[in-house]
Amino acid sequence: MGYPLTTDAIAHSLISVTTSPARTRRFDLRRLYTAAALIPAVYVIIAYLASWALTLLLIAVGFMALLELYRLSFQSRLSRLLVGIGLATFVMVLARSHVSLGLPELLIAGALVVGAAVFFVAPSAEHRWKDALIILFGVLYVGFPLSTVVSTRSLPSGEFLVLFLAVVTWASDTGAYYTGTLWGKHLLMPSISPKKTVEGVLGGLALAVVAALLAQQWFASQLSLSDALILGALLTGAGLIGDLFESVIKRRTGVKDSGGILPGHGGMLDRLDSLLFTAPTFYYYVACVRGLSPSL
Repeated sequence: MGYPLTTDAIAHSLISVTTSPARTRRFDLRRLYTAAALIPAVYVIIAYLASWALTLLLIAVGFMALLELYRLSFQSRLSRLLVGIGLATFVMVLARSHVSLGLPELLIAGALVVGAAVFFVAPSAEHRWKDALIILFGVLYVGFPLSTVVSTRSLPSGEFLVLFLAVVTWASDTGAYYTGTLWGKHLLMPSISPKKTVEGVLGGLALAVVAALLAQQWFASQLSLSDALILGALLTGAGLIGDLFESVIKRRTGVKDSGGILPGHGGMLDRLDSLLFTAPTFYYYVACVRGLSPSL
């Protein structure tokens, strides 16, 4: 059973900050073990392998995240046919830059196939519309943002830009988690995320800005110091929105985590929720504001 979210409740959370009750400060050490195992492998794929290796990694993790989303959304009505179409469309969205396919054409084709398929699997007209929208929403929510990581990789020195995005997103999440766990007292939006605190957000912002400045000096020289400062704040805000957005989805479906594939982190969707909003924010900043264009 989901948790009702009314407009008044959300508005109240936005304009008021609640002091959280005293709670035991505990770190989940599994988060450290999982990060220690995965970060070196991800770094090698981004920095040293060809661009298609990163695309394959994004397809793999996005595939798992999208499947988790569909399981949450459909629950007992999970249709293998519809889910299969959604996952296939997702793969094509991420691989499109390698096979010269356009995003609008892919989405239109996917929508037509989904629209035809729901007539065979949905029990009623109401479910047909709902099921089709869930499938297409999943492709847009998970597929489009991850495709902007592929687009970022195609920019000049794109591997370093992707590293910058990954480092700052990770720093914001890490700073928020540990600061909130140690010193968090004032709940940010308790009706949506009962553990997220103002102190955690500020800690995430501070660490993200520091990480952005260090990354700019170390390997992302195509960005300026002002870019680093702006992106540190911008990606923190985008990541926060992504985290809260997924929290709304989980509360409506009545679950705590989207899955359990990553010890200490929950599901793959839980791990990617911030990146799904920071990735397009970062790509359009460097492409539109900085004017970087794909290398030929």
